[in-house]
Amino acid sequence: MIYSKPPLSLQEQIQRLKDRGLTFGNEVKAAHYLSNISNYRLRAYTYPFQDNSDPNHPFLTEMSFEDLISLYVFDRKLRILIFNGIEKIEIALRTKIIYEYSIGCGNGNWYEDETMYYDHIQFEEHMETLLNEIDRSNETFIDHYKTKYTQPENPPAWMALEVASFGLLSKIYRNLLNTKLKTKVAREFGLTNSMVLSSWMFTFSNMRNIVAHHGRLWNRRFVASVQLPTHTLRPFLQNTNIYPNKLYALMSCMNFILQEISPGNCFVADFKNLIKTSDFIFLHEMGFPADWENESIWQ
Repeated sequence: MIYSKPPLSLQEQIQRLKDRGLTFGNEVKAAHYLSNISNYRLRAYTYPFQDNSDPNHPFLTEMSFEDLISLYVFDRKLRILIFNGIEKIEIALRTKIIYEYSIGCGNGNWYEDETMYYDHIQFEEHMETLLNEIDRSNETFIDHYKTKYTQPENPPAWMALEVASFGLLSKIYRNLLNTKLKTKVAREFGLTNSMVLSSWMFTFSNMRNIVAHHGRLWNRRFVASVQLPTHTLRPFLQNTNIYPNKLYALMSCMNFILQEISPGNCFVADFKNLIKTSDFIFLHEMGFPADWENESIWQ
């Protein structure tokens, strides 16, 4: 099939949305929004409110363009909230892994020891990627090491893993053998199973990439699912009958770790204030169950 839909002017875009049932309070203002936020980007937010089996995509819910922008702004602010939380988590994970393994091994270059990993092919791939990231880094401490030292050839973990991407760090941790050190890192975050932490790290890194590229969080089904723990050092969720690939599951895992590393943080309060900003948020679209506010970590 050949794609033959023509480009639409701003006024044609507005008329098409009106034909589908979207109302407008101020078309001049709407045209300004559409000149800065593509209609195709906004389409992801209207999708749940339309009959998409009909080629004309009529709206099933009474909705205005102003409601649509309110939902879009909510998602933008949600990305900022999530990004701030992931930043704290990423830094803490990086610090704990570097510290526990460096002290436990008594060797700053432990990460280069192939015998510490499950999959040696993955190990070689990860090391190649890490060395490339070290070479590309313009951090002063990397330049200082290369200039001053010749042995070992590569810098210690507290330098090398500081410049590794979050995604690569999560892969390196996942591939490490399940030793007491690996479990000790997990316990630093209230978890008893290192595989659960590996799952969370990988999912957080994927979510961080979505946020960094201004991707939609509201009503998204993530490619990576979190592994829900059966036992934790602190209460997690009582109701685990949830979608592991929707935002509620991921935010619950984030919230659990944030309470461990940043007691008294405002993550829950800020989220609860944020969801009051739009009537079209519909928390079930993000996987939130009806009883979510009864969970201790969300109180």
